[in-house]
Formats: sequence, structure tokens, C-alpha cells
Amino acid sequence: MATLAAEQSAESQVQEAAPEAVVVRFAGDSGDGMQLTGGQFTLSTALAGNDLATFPDFPAEIRAPQGTLFGVSAFQINFGSTEIDTAGDTPDVLVAMNPAALKVNLAALKRGGLIIADTGEFTQRNLDKAKYTSNPIEDGSLAKWDVLAFDISALTVEAVKPFGLGNKDALRCKNMWTLGLALWMFDRDRQPIVDWLKAKFKGKPEIAEANIAALNAGHAYGETAELSGPLRKLTIAPVESEPGLYRTITGAESVSLGLVAGAQLADLPMFFGGYPITPASAILHHLARLKEFGVTTFQAEDEIAAICSAIGASYAGQLGVTSSSGPGIALKTEAMGLAIMTELPLVIVNSQRGGPSTGLPTKTEQSDLYQAVYGRNGDAPMPVIAARSPADAFEVAIEACRIAVQYMTPVMLLTDGYIANAAEPWKVPDPASYAPFPATFLTEKNAGERLLPYKRDAKGARAWIKPGTPGLMHRIGGIEKHAETGNIDYSPSNHQAMTDARKAKIDNIVVPDQEVCLGEDTGRLAVVGWGSTFGPIHQAVRRARRKGLPVSHVHVRHVWPLPKNLGALLAGFDRVLVPEMNTGQFKTVLRDQFLIDAESLTKTSGQPFSIAELEAAIGTYFDGIPDNEGGEVPANPAQLPVAESGYDDGSLKAVNP
Repeated sequence: MATLAAEQSAESQVQEAAPEAVVVRFAGDSGDGMQLTGGQFTLSTALAGNDLATFPDFPAEIRAPQGTLFGVSAFQINFGSTEIDTAGDTPDVLVAMNPAALKVNLAALKRGGLIIADTGEFTQRNLDKAKYTSNPIEDGSLAKWDVLAFDISALTVEAVKPFGLGNKDALRCKNMWTLGLALWMFDRDRQPIVDWLKAKFKGKPEIAEANIAALNAGHAYGETAELSGPLRKLTIAPVESEPGLYRTITGAESVSLGLVAGAQLADLPMFFGGYPITPASAILHHLARLKEFGVTTFQAEDEIAAICSAIGASYAGQLGVTSSSGPGIALKTEAMGLAIMTELPLVIVNSQRGGPSTGLPTKTEQSDLYQAVYGRNGDAPMPVIAARSPADAFEVAIEACRIAVQYMTPVMLLTDGYIANAAEPWKVPDPASYAPFPATFLTEKNAGERLLPYKRDAKGARAWIKPGTPGLMHRIGGIEKHAETGNIDYSPSNHQAMTDARKAKIDNIVVPDQEVCLGEDTGRLAVVGWGSTFGPIHQAVRRARRKGLPVSHVHVRHVWPLPKNLGALLAGFDRVLVPEMNTGQFKTVLRDQFLIDAESLTKTSGQPFSIAELEAAIGTYFDGIPDNEGGEVPANPAQLPVAESGYDDGSLKAVNP
């Protein structure tokens, strides 16, 4: 009894000392099921009531050679009992399923963090593939981390032996064994995973039972094995949150649901024309399941056909939608000009990825901003809005639909690979809280005995006429039309008038005034972001303000046209810093529009900013100012140790400091 009481007391002390948040990264070969493992751990975390953010990171190759460095797939989750805005800077726990996974991800692990390694995969052949000259588990090179190394492969094979699987099939269950251990470590319920496995392998019950056995074996290992050293059971308390219905949601799911909601609020059926491209393909997949909401999906033979079919649907009286990533958006450019010239509503989702051409298909970047704002032939203005997180993508998709329908214009919605693939909790909103914006169609001639299809309303939008409406036959197409009649007219004065009218319509779109996300409306420094940089900027500014630094966070949703008050707002700050995952594109837009001497902090490594990188950059504006803890604010990112600043690959660049 005394021993039991001592164990309970020790467990209580461990739980009392549990941190507010923990970052775990699962890493292994592309065939090891790391994304599935991370996804199911995310599910269990959400059901436990923790706030969370995830970051799936996987290679572009369909299947890189097994055990190689460029075939490593990883899934990172940051979860806790406090507000979580990012997937975390540095993991507290790294689960490495083979030597390559360890080598690729080790630099990111914080000093003193825990490594869980499968020794069964640390064979000489796999060590050679990972470019190790010696076994890191045995040579002392991992001394600054806690290491828990055991043969997960062998333990998995033993656990599933009763089900008669061959060795290859048995080893496919080791991700479930690892997940079971992780569930034990963080006091998670296994039953939802068991239910999911039974549903997933409904037609193959022996496979389901083998995976469940592996899951239970991993959990039991943590529960019963006499482990000395770093493995501990942690209970992370649920986060305090508003009452309501919550679910985890990825950016792709959120955009899809937001588009459907937007079409419903516009009282229109929706047509989606798409072509598969990473990371935009998931939107097509999600929308294809939503036919009951009046959604028609069409997988076209190419990008041009995809957008042209969507334009055709809008011409016919539906809400046309298309999506792609940078390379596909480039192919769609001519058709975007057609949508602008015909002045039809269209929503174009651009899930940005890294680099020009094929670039980095599975990595994240924000380098399509110039393309979105300026990248069309002729004067072809188009609204551009950007989502800041997976949950925010729902609201932004509705806003894109509203602008498209009310102003008769194509709209580009920017997300990126991080938002599209990442997940976070989402409070399901009340549909009644959204104001409808029903589309209106012209049903009779609008000028007495004459039809003027390009006659504009107070917002500058032309009439929307369904083809086949009696008495309303008119011309439409890409060649310049008369400013009212719609007849072909490319006279100098008419083209000038139509160019001015199309520009004025976009310039005068009513968007909300820009607010300050955190901090005061004036001060020493404003950190201005857009898109998925929201999380790390917000946390970095919060940390800086805790040190007493006069810094504010401004995050822009409406990239074009910009909020009318943004110029005056930024003029109230001594300095403006714009962190971007590109070479400084939004900084250029701000300088162009407001003559603001904005400065860039850029990163194009295919990875998101870390909080520490931004916190250190903010510190360069306050050299010599002591923080509230009696220390000095760091002068630049290079002054931070790698263990504190996150993965440093030399990609962080200061421009115009």
C-alpha cells in the first residue's frame, strides 16, 4: 500500500508539473503512415479538449526510396491548455521511426527534448542511406537529448502475430503501436481510434483487429514496462473555451464549407471546376461529397478547361468556383481576364506553394501575391483576400462569394500549403448569424424599350442576365463592349470609359476598416502580416509586449483593395516590419499604395516562420531596452541559440533593415 501511495504521489507531482503546451513531431518514411498517425493523435487531442495546431510536412515524391533523407514524412502537433496559434517552434518530443527521420528532424528538437527511436530500423543499411557514419543511438552524439530507444518493429510483429500477417503487413501496423504509446504518454482515450479502425477496415476485419492489437500493445508498453529515464505520463488540462459545438478542421475543409455556405447565402447553386494539383486538390475532394447542397463538381482535363467551365457556369446563373496552386493559376490567367472583361462572378482559390514552376509542391510559401494582385495582361483589377488560419478560411470563403456576387467580379482567395493541410479546432458557427446576400438577375429590359446589359448600379456592378431570358438576348465575350449596350465597341473613348469603370468598381469595394490585432493604434513598431503568418506574428508580438516593448500586430485580410484606413493607421507607427514567406511582395504593395517605408523580413525555405525568429527580429528595433525580466532584448536572430530560435537553415533574410 505504501508503494502504491508513493507511486500515486509521484504521478500527481508529474501531472501538477505538466506544461501548458507540448509539441510532438512524428517522423518516418513516407510509407510509415506518419500523416495518419498524426491525424488520429489530433483527433484524440481534440476530444480531450485541448487547443491545438498541426503542421503536416511530407515530400513531393510519390514514393521516395525507402529510408532516404528526401523520403522523410513528418507531422507536428502543438497542443495544450492555453491558446495555441502555431504548430510550435521546437518539438518537445520527436518520434523517429528510422535513421533518416532522426537526421532530418533532429536540428529542430529542443535541447533536453525526448527522442523515441525504433532501434529495429537502425540497421547498417539504413544508417548508410541516412549518411550516418556511426549509429547515433550508440555513439554519444545524442547526449544533449533524452533518448528512449527500443525495437518498435519487433514489438509490433509480436503484437500482431495471432492474426497471421506476413512480416511486411505486420510492420505496417507499427504506426498504430507508436500511436498507442503516444496516447498513453498524454493520457488519451483509445476508443475513438479503435472505432475509426473498425470503420476504416470494415471489409477486412482481420486488418482492423491487427491494428487495434498494435495500438493496445503500444499503450500497454507505456503502462506496464519498467522504464527508467525520460518517459512520463502527462495530463494536459483542457483549454477554457466558449460553449458550443467544436470540430477539428483543415484549411481545405474550411474553404470548401465556406464556399458552400457562401453559395447558400447568395441563394445560388455552385459549380466547381478543378484540376488536381498539390495542395489544392483536397478542395475538389471535399466538395465532391457535398452534392446535397447544390454543388456540382467537375474534374477537367486541364487548368484552362477548369476555369473556363466555371466561367460558363457563372454565365448560366450559378456561382462558378475554381481552385489551383501557383503553376495552375498561371495557366488560368487568360481566362481570369475573360471573367474580368465579361464581369461575371467567380471565386478563384489559390493554395500557394513554394517556388516557381514545379518548385516545392508540398511546401508552403506566400510568393503568389504579385501574381494575384498584378499578374494579368491589360488593366485587369481583381479583389484579393487572404485567410490567416484553417478556421479563418471559412469566413474568408464566404467573403469571397459575397464580393463576387455583389460586385459581379472574379475574386482570388489566397491560402497556402500550411493552411490547406494544417488543422485546428473550429467552433461551428450559427448559420443564422450570417446576413444573406441573395443574387439578383435582370428579368426585363432596364431602359424602357432597350436593354442595357452593362448599365451599372450604385456599386458599379453590371446586371446579371441568365441566358435564355425572354427579350434579354445580348452579346458577351472577351472583346471590348460598349459601356451600356454591350455591342462590340473598341473606340478609344469607350475603351477608356470601360477601363475606368472596371477599375473604379474594384477600388470602391467596401471592405471593413483595418483593426489592430494586438497592441495600440500607434507606437514604436507595427508588425504587419497577411495570410498564414498570423500565428507566429501574434505570439511573437505577445511575448515582446510582455517585456514592455511598444509593438503592435496588424494583420490584413483584404489584400486588394486595401482597407481605406490602413495608410493612416500605419503612419501612426515609427517603423513597420512586414514578415513574409516570399522576397518582400506585400511590403512593395504597402510602399506603393501608402508611401510607407515598410521593411521586410523574408523567408523562403518552404517552412513557416517560427515564433522565436520573429521575436528576435522585433528585438532589433529595441536594442538596449531592458525587458521586464531584467535582461536585454536580443539584437538579432543570430544571437539566439539554435535550441531557442528554432531550426536555423540560413533562410531568414532581413531586407532594408
